[in-house]
Amino acid sequence: MERCERFKNNPILRPSDVRPTRDDFIVECLLNPGAFEYKGRFGLLLRVAECPVIEKGWVSTPIIDPDGSTRVFRVKSDDPELIKTDPRVFKHRGQAYLTTLSHLRLAWSDDGVNFAVEPEPTLTGEPRLENYGMEDCRVTQIGSEYHLTYTAVSSDGFGVGLITTSDWRTFERHGLMLPTPNKDCAIFPEKIGGHYYCLHRPSAGGIGTKNIWTARSLDLVHWGDHRCLARPVAPWESARIGAGAAPIKTPRGWLEIYHGATLPTCYSLGLLLLDPDDPTKVLARSKEPVMVPTEPYEIKGFFGNVVFTNGHVVRGDAIYMYYGASDEVICGAMMSVEALLESLKF
Repeated sequence: MERCERFKNNPILRPSDVRPTRDDFIVECLLNPGAFEYKGRFGLLLRVAECPVIEKGWVSTPIIDPDGSTRVFRVKSDDPELIKTDPRVFKHRGQAYLTTLSHLRLAWSDDGVNFAVEPEPTLTGEPRLENYGMEDCRVTQIGSEYHLTYTAVSSDGFGVGLITTSDWRTFERHGLMLPTPNKDCAIFPEKIGGHYYCLHRPSAGGIGTKNIWTARSLDLVHWGDHRCLARPVAPWESARIGAGAAPIKTPRGWLEIYHGATLPTCYSLGLLLLDPDDPTKVLARSKEPVMVPTEPYEIKGFFGNVVFTNGHVVRGDAIYMYYGASDEVICGAMMSVEALLESLKF
């Protein structure tokens, strides 16, 4: 049973709302924004996915070279060594490539619904660890500092990068917080029992499933004591699960909105409630998803049947939840903290 009220003006941001970084590029998708408040305003850190203008007979993608410049890699579409079965990825001569290059860009709003996108990228990939781009940023505010955890994608795989800022104009990079293969990392907004905690998702290989894990740290840079927190259990999340944004502190525990996916791919959202004093313990979990793709913009797009969140702003009982739909547009929905807690099975 769904527990959300979608914004009436969804999608709130489309690719056409964002200017590409180059004249020979197009913005293919807007995806999965991090969300935060700063000086009374709503902020989104968008994932902007670009690709070269389509040329008939070619498959191409941008790559960041070692000198920091962006190069377009091109392959003839009839090349026998080209394997392309997914709109997001292709392979050539055994090497995997993304079809787009993503950067992070700020958008601002006074009401949480109508956003204006900044004209230039806020953060772009660095050559060594992010030559395939930066994706799906989570934002956690601890004191006056914002901690940005994002997927750092390179030709060697995807890991979790960490960046901090206090003013959204100057940024300090801390490199890889968690090495490949890992993603979906969200930091809790305060210490618990003397430690900082995060959720993350190592990518399982031939053994195991794609589960949500916890880790803890004394300094927000070095992380250890990794523990598996939750595994796929319900049919709607049978292929994988992963954390959304930073857990929400409630009187009953830490409330986490997470995603689950099936094969064939359909991404939905569910809930975990974690012990307030020991977030490695699950107190309750939603049996059914609280949001599934139902609207046309969630069902059809660059990669259809997707609702995916890694950003929200909480004001009292109201959750302003922002999500990517069909890997193409950005949408919003309202949720109630109390209603979500009441829906859980203990």
